[in-house]
Amino acid sequence: MKNNKLRRLALVMGVFTLSSLAACGDHSNPDSHEHPKKESTKQSTNASLPTTTEYFTDDVIVSDGLVDCTLSDGSESSCYIVTMPVNSGIDVGHDKGPWCPRNINDTAEDAGIWLSDNQVYDADGNFIENLATFYSDDNWQLFNPETGEVKVTDSKDACLAAARPDVAPEYQNYCVECQPEYAEDVEPQKYLIPAYPKKASRITQFDPHGGVGLAFNGIKMDAPAPVDAILGAYTLAPFDDCGGHVNPHVGYHYHAITECSSIDTALSTHGKMLGVALDGFTIFERKLPDGQVPDDLDDCGGHALDGSSVDKEKEGDIGYHYHAGDAGSNQILACFSAPQGCAIQGDSMQCDTKRGGPGGLGDHPPGGPPGGLRDDGPPGDLPQNKRLPSDAS
Repeated sequence: MKNNKLRRLALVMGVFTLSSLAACGDHSNPDSHEHPKKESTKQSTNASLPTTTEYFTDDVIVSDGLVDCTLSDGSESSCYIVTMPVNSGIDVGHDKGPWCPRNINDTAEDAGIWLSDNQVYDADGNFIENLATFYSDDNWQLFNPETGEVKVTDSKDACLAAARPDVAPEYQNYCVECQPEYAEDVEPQKYLIPAYPKKASRITQFDPHGGVGLAFNGIKMDAPAPVDAILGAYTLAPFDDCGGHVNPHVGYHYHAITECSSIDTALSTHGKMLGVALDGFTIFERKLPDGQVPDDLDDCGGHALDGSSVDKEKEGDIGYHYHAGDAGSNQILACFSAPQGCAIQGDSMQCDTKRGGPGGLGDHPPGGPPGGLRDDGPPGDLPQNKRLPSDAS
């Protein structure tokens, strides 16, 4: 990642409030499909009392002090205000794109990825050519069969007509791609993030139209992409290799986590870090340094370390934190374990409580939402990108 001088604030979060970051899936040939990544050199000097805010880049503005706030469950708390930048104009530490291939002969180097059934696929020309086979539906036809040219939304007007729930009929059977500069009207967004998160007795699902967290590089981590709605219009909206794509009303954002955005810290003996969830717990990458996924994750993808299973000299008492979901799951987090902060407008310091939390999805007793992140036994590696057979038709 970007070698920035990172903000170091005086906010001290207790040892039980640190949490979670995320990891990046490989391609079938990592040597030939590699995207530039800039490493962060930021190190915490006090591993036992780390502050998540110190890892944000200078483009992210964090309040100098705490403010009184009302969280999603109506409880009063103390929050810091994080202002996320308009990311089309900042260096986030990795390339954005590519997304759609331009011809069915284009390779993975010229395309992004697609997520389906917990797998990561190269959305290259071969994939586009064989969508009818992949989805067992002959209505798929995203390319000109005579020229091999892929139909791509290659203008802002086309992006606006296709990147919406009611896709314009003329843009059905298109590969939908929006460029970062199309989000020119997006304003910096402020978020309330609890400074002292505390696990609740009931988990909370998140708004499918809202975010789940903030990456330290200034990118919003979003809820699962509405894949069914995208496919329902015979469109494909690939993610880049870093798990992100562009909504013209939101800007560039992540739906999956790959190693593009993880940073090294003094806690990296437990894995690299990505950012902070809206409930205040941090997010680590999916895997531990030994390549394994923790086997004690709860339904939201979190667990706690009290110092008994880690090197306290290096890590301290990390406390509760999340590990991001597999990139192929289209689910960075499955749910929240604590009351959340939220995006705010103006001087409001209150999150929506009338409908049971952000987006009104309400609380749920422990046991897990559908598609939770619990691992039943020693987990394997992240799924490798699959390729359709070259002779598929």
